[in-house]
Amino acid sequence: MSTWIDACAVDDVDEEDLITWEHGGKLYAIYNTEKGFFATDGLCTHEEQSLEEGLVVGCVIECPLHGGRFDICTGKALSTPVSINLATYPVKVEGGRVYVQVS
Repeated sequence: MSTWIDACAVDDVDEEDLITWEHGGKLYAIYNTEKGFFATDGLCTHEEQSLEEGLVVGCVIECPLHGGRFDICTGKALSTPVSINLATYPVKVEGGRVYVQVS
């Protein structure tokens, strides 16, 4: 069963940036992009490095450890050393809050 979880305020995430958020023992990343808000797993699929200090440019996140890049909107791995996509999660914005749908 999936549930919408109140993750943060819209103002908590600067444009072209991200924050990480923990729920149920799992780390998530919430991004504010030119296309809106998105959520993915918060750990890089290469060596489980937190993406929190990663660089966001447009709809791409670059892992701070080895520079692997992912498409924020789809989770697709875009460059080595990453080869496994990030899981993505539905997001909605209501009343100035960002909600993430998790299982």
